[in-house]
Amino acid sequence: MKQDTPLEGISVHLQALWYDAKGNWHHAHSLIDHLEDKTSAHVHAYLHRKEGDLWNANYWYNRAKQVMPTKPLEEEWEDLLELLSK
Repeated sequence: MKQDTPLEGISVHLQALWYDAKGNWHHAHSLIDHLEDKTSAHVHAYLHRKEGDLWNANYWYNRAKQVMPTKPLEEEWEDLLELLSK
């Protein structure tokens, strides 16, 4: 990702993944930590899993009606990107 800002008009969920990929976990988290929908909960869960806070991640996976994956974080990020890009 060579650009300095996310593409204009993309969802807040994709913005969060973009900032996460750029190494700005805190900004990614701040974009979605106050949102209540299932998609936001799924991204929120991934971010807490990446952070290493598995208890909190599990809470958010449950809110998203998802099971915490065992796959590598990079694969989960790719899966989320694919899901959110549809």
